[in-house]
Amino acid sequence: MNARYNWQYKRQPATTIRDLSIRFPVVLCLLAFLLADGWAQMPSEEQSETGIHSQLQTLQMQIDELKAQQAMTNQYISEPSMSEDDEYDSDLPSLLNDDLSNGKKYPMTRLTGFFQADSVWFHQDSGNIQAVGDVQDGADFRRARLAATGDAWENVGYMLEMDFAFPGRPSFMDVWLEVREAIGNNTVRIGQYRQPFGMDALTSVKELTFLERALPFAFTPFRQVGAMTFGHSENEQMTWAFSGFRFPTDTYGGNVGDSGGYGLATRLTKLLIDNGDGDGLFHIGGGFSFGNPANNLLRYRNQPEIFVSETGGAALVPIGVPTNVPPFVDTGLIPTQKFNLFSGELAFAVGSFYTQSEIIYSVVQQRNGQNNSFSGAYAQAGYFLTGESRAYNRKAGVFGRVVPLDPYNRNGGCGAWEIAGRWSYIDLNNKSIQGGATDGPYSRIKLVSQPVYQISIQLHPCIPPKQSS
Repeated sequence: MNARYNWQYKRQPATTIRDLSIRFPVVLCLLAFLLADGWAQMPSEEQSETGIHSQLQTLQMQIDELKAQQAMTNQYISEPSMSEDDEYDSDLPSLLNDDLSNGKKYPMTRLTGFFQADSVWFHQDSGNIQAVGDVQDGADFRRARLAATGDAWENVGYMLEMDFAFPGRPSFMDVWLEVREAIGNNTVRIGQYRQPFGMDALTSVKELTFLERALPFAFTPFRQVGAMTFGHSENEQMTWAFSGFRFPTDTYGGNVGDSGGYGLATRLTKLLIDNGDGDGLFHIGGGFSFGNPANNLLRYRNQPEIFVSETGGAALVPIGVPTNVPPFVDTGLIPTQKFNLFSGELAFAVGSFYTQSEIIYSVVQQRNGQNNSFSGAYAQAGYFLTGESRAYNRKAGVFGRVVPLDPYNRNGGCGAWEIAGRWSYIDLNNKSIQGGATDGPYSRIKLVSQPVYQISIQLHPCIPPKQSS
């Protein structure tokens, strides 16, 4: 065994040398072939530079495309998502919806609303019941309004307000479109709005001193459909307005009649003293209105500055019992050719005290040529026990909202306490027209807990109408 092993060991070097002698030439041949083929495929120096430059251009184009995609992604993330309505209008020109100067999107809309609820108790003697009927105690929603207001464009505003407590259910309130700075610094408004006549009539119902406006409010044209321009001086010491309208307008903003149906109203106010809210101001103003009523009919009437009614359950009210507070003065329908209204206003405020008064005079020309004159006036004053001052709206020429110094909230606060009194008068008796005359003092205690809600208690003598002798 050992001899064999030794033989094999001795024969191995010879075999290895022989294998190498055979393989070496083969390897050399293969290497030579590969080198030759590689040398043949190797590009020239000019071709190499051209290829590298082309590849760099391709890479640069890809980088630019990636940058553009990233910019679009960032813009999409930074912009708010579009609603279905925006997507529906997205095929319109952008200038119809966007104001590129200030980045705002139009139209802009704000929803708002308020309600006022009254609860009333009456006490009448036999003479009062005989004159006006047995007025019932009650409670109702005096006003319940919803509105959408905003801007259709930078200087174009609009308002759509409905009241669900008025007889129309809903009734049209302020429904208008306006263009600000349309004529110089003046605004032009078209639609249904409060006509520019009377300080009491133009004061918002949310900012009235008493539950209702004064008795002479019966004369005012108030809300009618028309067109108006109004404005104020640069220092806000004067206001002016002029309006033309259809008359009279119903609860849905409608008016029908070939004979007449037109009117106008204008108002001018001036601050003779203006030391700022709380430091003293004195307001003076006047107004004029003319009308040729549709179908040549006119009527003046009013309740005693308090109102409550029942509509849905009126069938359950006993026969002969009124379902609402009846008018205490009423001219009935007057065959009218035209009428003229004149008004004067005075207002003063200093510290926590303020006062306001108006007088209105009406001249009615009947179709038979007879002229009738009617009149009304009021004076009211208020004082804030908690130190607030009555704000004044210098752009509208009326008193504004009271903001409590210490509003009532979960942490306490007493709100704003106010005491107020008013004397009010109206006379609808003249010649053949005997609509009655009434007056009376009214007092009120009011708590304004927050700028958005208030509670008040009002003592209100209801004096029966007087007929002229």
